[in-house]
Amino acid sequence: MNKKEQFNEIYNKHYNKVFRLCKGYFCGDIALASDAAQEVFIKVWEHLDTFRNESSISTWIYRITVNTCLLFLRKSSTRKEIRTDIPPKVASETYSDEKEEQLQQMYQCIQKLEETNKMIILMILDGVEYPEISEVIGITEETLRVRIHRIKKSLTQCVQNENI
Repeated sequence: MNKKEQFNEIYNKHYNKVFRLCKGYFCGDIALASDAAQEVFIKVWEHLDTFRNESSISTWIYRITVNTCLLFLRKSSTRKEIRTDIPPKVASETYSDEKEEQLQQMYQCIQKLEETNKMIILMILDGVEYPEISEVIGITEETLRVRIHRIKKSLTQCVQNENI
């Protein structure tokens, strides 16, 4: 398999996961998530030859995605932009207004988490298995389980406080 075929296979298999993770980092902003996902796959293409199979390809891609999203967030905080306090709409017409509002509250609460916890919960929401998350984060599965419990408790409190 040549590099182009390998890349196409990786892209087709991982794009949706990368996009969803980016969307989580950008509070549901589809345009920013799309830009970041595109950047991730540019980096995957550029560095595919250097991938050493020391971890799974998906773990490698998650690391690239998280680093790219964090870089985007740092860049946007240094840019002088006029931003509104209105969160972007999550593009989906299958949700009721109430469900839409709950999703936005959850995204806002996720944004308040410390970076590692944000990465953990976004991967959980994307259905990534615990062993892979613990490998990406660099902690044991037992420690991961404790952190997930604390993160969920924190998010529950945050969402409940937003509803008061």
